Amino acid sequence: MRLVDSHCHLDDQQFDTDREQVIERALEAGVGRMMAIGTGSGPPDLEAGLRLARQYPFIYATVGVHPHDAAKATPETFAALESLVVEAKVLAVGEIGLDYHYDFSPRDVQAVVFVEQLRLAGRAGKPVVIHTREAWEDTLRLLRENWSGGGIMHCFSGGPAEACAALDLGFSLSFGGVLTFPKADALREAARLAPQDRIIVETDAPYLAPVPKRGKRNEPAFMLETVRRLAEVRGESAEHIAETTTRNFERLMLN
Repeated sequence: MRLVDSHCHLDDQQFDTDREQVIERALEAGVGRMMAIGTGSGPPDLEAGLRLARQYPFIYATVGVHPHDAAKATPETFAALESLVVEAKVLAVGEIGLDYHYDFSPRDVQAVVFVEQLRLAGRAGKPVVIHTREAWEDTLRLLRENWSGGGIMHCFSGGPAEACAALDLGFSLSFGGVLTFPKADALREAARLAPQDRIIVETDAPYLAPVPKRGKRNEPAFMLETVRRLAEVRGESAEHIAETTTRNFERLMLN
């Protein structure tokens, strides 16, 4: 199967001892492209994903400030992002959005930084990768008010209602290991109903390893488990899901 991991944190320190082997296992599993999310540990370092993308021809990157790190953002941060987002291997601005679960940054600051990055992405003509946790209402409102381009709802974990709202805004839904969790029935219903041309897959490695790897460090090679579960949910073959999600990613990010 030909696969794309649309969201992985390969810069994470959990990979420091065997990053090369992790990447090799991904390639052996058919994951021929990976998008390294460039939020890292937050500003001032904005090149966590780009360093990997510059090193490997099959790795691409995003740049952005995660909502956890919104309080670290300064005018210099946005100026640096403006210069980085135009690089050829930067496919999107992300992951950006709102996180009300941890509130590591004040909510009003998260909103300001989110909107500023939406505007930045719009000027650059790049899609966005959205992180939203326990903040669906505000995330959707800010997108309706400030965004008219495409993008990915990263690690989509909502139900059919949230899926419809995101799809109406022009987003693709990215499914990761959560899809395989026993209690994720509403998510699986959303995955079943999503249009074929709007589904993407990811790992969010090293986080959220799928069943039967749950509890372990996640890595791109494990995406096969999510693909198999998504195929089962949709009544399609794993090969079809692999081809469809790869094609969808390429159309959205590499067009």
